[in-house]
Amino acid sequence: MDRFDAMRVFACVVETGSFTKASETLHISRATATQLVQQLETRLHAKLLHRTTRKVKVTVAGQTFYDHAIRLLADLQEAERGVAGGSDMLEGRLRVDVPSPLASLILVPALPGFYERYPGIQLDMRVSDRTSDLLDENIDCVIRGGPIADQTLIARRVGDLHLQTYAAPEYLRRAGNPGHPSELDGSAHRIVGYLWAHRNQRVPYPMRRGEEIVSIRGNYALAVDDGNAYLAAGVAGLGIVWLPDYMAQRCTAEGTLIRLFPEWQLDPMPLHVAFHPSRRANARLRAFIDWVEERIGAIS
Repeated sequence: MDRFDAMRVFACVVETGSFTKASETLHISRATATQLVQQLETRLHAKLLHRTTRKVKVTVAGQTFYDHAIRLLADLQEAERGVAGGSDMLEGRLRVDVPSPLASLILVPALPGFYERYPGIQLDMRVSDRTSDLLDENIDCVIRGGPIADQTLIARRVGDLHLQTYAAPEYLRRAGNPGHPSELDGSAHRIVGYLWAHRNQRVPYPMRRGEEIVSIRGNYALAVDDGNAYLAAGVAGLGIVWLPDYMAQRCTAEGTLIRLFPEWQLDPMPLHVAFHPSRRANARLRAFIDWVEERIGAIS
């Protein structure tokens, strides 16, 4: 038994909660994964995992060993990188979850540059705005706007998104051009609601002009939980929308959206990359997060 191979398998089973998922991640058979963990338990004279028909859970002894194992594996990975030649030798699969507008407008178009830098990394990019269980779904990291509600995750702030208020020309012809943000809470206007994944409800938009603050909740006919659908609803004239600059740029250039209240400001939306502490030692993940921060810095 190679102890490092066994530790890799054990750590992956802990992180995914499944021998099947761990074997798929590591590209080995389930039987091999099971055998390596059993050999590790025999060597340590300790039960590391509770196995049931539905899920695998780590024991107290297993958690202690896992905490030490991931540090050892991280040190080994760093040593191998140093000898092999650095960042261009990073390789392997990285599973990420990215909001749909950020993926389609910012990250995917820039990926050729990422692959020039890291040709050995394979990205599995799930594009969604929904809440994800990183361990159960075997995801290395998620990128999300706003606060990260799950306190068990490590959240790294990679930038801020600046928001503005927009409406389609057709909407303004129909409902009129509001002169003050407070009018958006009246019966003459509609907003497009956005359902935040961590709350599954709409939140008000505080708007500021000097010391004057107006918090807009508004009336809506449509609320969505996807950024691309939210943008499409605004362009379709279904109501007022609040968008990051990068999402509205093309539409304002084409005239399909018009910026409102230019003298008013909204608080920037923090953008985070969140990951489970068990992924802290993943060099591929660190490289991806650094690259995302570069890309966000370029649009902020």
